This record gives sequence, structure tokens and C-alpha cells, in this order.
Amino acid sequence: MTNKIYRRLIPLLLMAIGLSACTSDGDEATSEEQLSIVTSFYPVYDFTQRVAGDNADITLMVGNGVDPHSYEPSAQDIAGINEADMFVYSSEEMEFWVPSLLNTVENDDLNIVRTADGFESESHYDTLGSADEESGGSVESVSDAPYDVSLIGVGGHYHSGDSITVLAQHEEAYEWAWHVKDTDGQWNRIEEITDERFEYQTDSDDFYVQVVAVDQDGYDLAQSEVAHIQIDDHVEEDPHIWLDPVLAQDQVRMIQEALIEVDPENEADYTENAEAFIEELRTIHSEYEEAFADAENRTFVVQHQAFGYIASRYELEQVAIGGLSTEVEPSPSRIAEINELVNEHNVPVIYYQQGANSSIAQTVADETGTETAVLHDLETLSEELREQDAGYIEAMRENLEALKRSIE
Repeated sequence: MTNKIYRRLIPLLLMAIGLSACTSDGDEATSEEQLSIVTSFYPVYDFTQRVAGDNADITLMVGNGVDPHSYEPSAQDIAGINEADMFVYSSEEMEFWVPSLLNTVENDDLNIVRTADGFESESHYDTLGSADEESGGSVESVSDAPYDVSLIGVGGHYHSGDSITVLAQHEEAYEWAWHVKDTDGQWNRIEEITDERFEYQTDSDDFYVQVVAVDQDGYDLAQSEVAHIQIDDHVEEDPHIWLDPVLAQDQVRMIQEALIEVDPENEADYTENAEAFIEELRTIHSEYEEAFADAENRTFVVQHQAFGYIASRYELEQVAIGGLSTEVEPSPSRIAEINELVNEHNVPVIYYQQGANSSIAQTVADETGTETAVLHDLETLSEELREQDAGYIEAMRENLEALKRSIE
């Protein structure tokens, strides 16, 4: 009886194994048919995703909370690009690290898409405008003391004329010795600053900052790491080209054309997806135009100068509070400077980028009689938008609603 049962089960088992093999082969074929695309940071990731749809496996390099300017690609990033069909980025002016990354990649079949090439602009510069790339870690320290001092408030980059504020922390410090040096100069102590707060006005060149915690007898207790203060004036304009809904259309076209070249069999999909997304971008553009058409007050004040393309497209004026940190409470003198700017431009709102410390932003608002609001620069996607499963379009609509509080 048992042998008969076994004889009946064997054909069924063989059939199941055959079906399983077919299914497995089918899954592998589907996976192999998908393009492998690596994107540098959020805007190009979102644009590429919208055009490629289900025809590609798309990877995002720069994660949330990471500054795309100063990102350092990992060995895993390089390995991924070595196996990819396409790499998409915005420009060397935004992702400073791309040229050195591509120099290490060994993939002769890699298609490289620079979305900044998707439009013609006489004012858009083509050469790298960043400062010298020497890192703070290669600079000789001012002391032999342990590296036990924390520095709070060092920004990813600054602009000429910004007032920077940095805070030092060490429990046993009696006094602080702050030092600065040019990228090719010697360390100089700032004698007039002896407390934990460092306030300094930048010029047009990069420099380094280091602080030493000193005890009552004048001996060095500890020192901070060397902080590299990067001055990036974007030369002729800022690199946030994706924030202009009109220029975004050109960038989407650039990605569409590249996808069709790599995968002509799915041209119809890429064309349909691109047209649908571009229609959404046209709608966003129309909404901005309509909202600001008759506005009398066309000035808005921002914590960081990242919204020049929006200002230029819709004939607005962006005013930046240079170097305003959202990690360190501003001093009374800094508040006075901000107050002067607020009064000069008669602005009701100070705009911060997503992820800014809301408590410090609120302190500035309370002291200056203004309100706070968020503008998405979309270098990364905010946690709130991620939770809503939202993307570029939703963020741009939120920006529009926020700007209406000043532009009226």
C-alpha cells in the first residue's frame, strides 16, 4: 500500500519541481531585464523613478540627513556603479565628489547622465566652483591635547560675508583658545574670543577653525578636531536647478532620452511616463505663476540661500540671513543684525530648510517678531514627506503655500 502511494506521489513531485524551476527562471529573467540605475541624491532619484517606472531598479546614494555637497561615496557605492547600466547626477557644482568617484569606477558600459546638461543657460557655469578640497583631517593641530572637545553648529558650507556661530563643549574648560588659519597659512589665535561661543565673519576664502579647552593655570586640557569652513558662493548662481519647475521639465527630458538610448525596447513606457510627469510640472508652474502674478511684496527671507531659481523664475527677491545656524542659539548681537534685516525688508516670515532645529528657529522668531516656515530644498526628502509617501510635486506645493505667507 505504501509503495503504491509513493508511486502516485512521484509524478506530482516531479511536476512541482519543474514548475518551481520555471518560476525561478522567470523571476531571474525579469530581474535581468530591469535596468540597474544609480542616482546621486533625491531630486534626480525622484525624476528617474518617475520616468523609468517598473523598468529599472533604482538606487539612491545620498540618504536622508546627509549633505549632498560633502558626501563621501563608500566602497559599496563604487561597487554598485561598477555593476550599473546608468549613473544619474545633477552637476559637479552640487555633488562636488562626482568627478573623483567616476575616476575610480571601472565600467566601460556605464551611461552617465548629467541632468544639468538638459537645458541651455548662459549663466550656468560649467567648471567646478568649489573651494580647495583639502580636508580638515590633514591639517596639523594647534595642540597635543586629546581630541575631547565637541564643536556644534559647523555648517556644510557658507557664503562670503556670512556670520558663522560655533559652540564648543567640554565639562572642565576654564577658558577657550580659538584659532583660525587660511588653507595655506599658519594658525592664529583669536585673542578677543575666550568663551565657548565662536562668532566670525567670513570672507571669500576657505579657512580652518580649531579650539583648545584651557584650565585655570593656562594648560591645554583638550582640543577639537580641525573644522574646515567651506566658502561656496556658487560662482554665478546656486546649483539647485531642480527647484525651477520649468527647468525640471528639461531635466526629465534628459533622463527620458538617456533611458531610451539604453533600453529602446521600452521607449513607449519612458515616453508616456515622462509626458505624464512633465504635465504635472507644467501644472505646478502655472500654480506658482498665478499665485504671484499680482503680488506687491515680492521679497522673502531665508536661513540659507538655496532658492534663487524660484526667485528668478517668478520675479521674486530672495534675501539670505548669512550663516544663521539652527544648532546654536544666536547671540544678542546676532539677533540685532537679524532684526535690522527684518525691519529693512518688512518681512513677516523667516524660512528655514527642512530638518532645521525648530526650537532655535522659534527663538529667533520670538526675538524678531517674525514667524517661522519651512521651505524644502529637496536635497533630501523630509521625514514628514516620507511618512506621507509624498515626493517632489507635493514638496513644491508645500513650498508654494509657505511662500504665500510672504509674497502677497
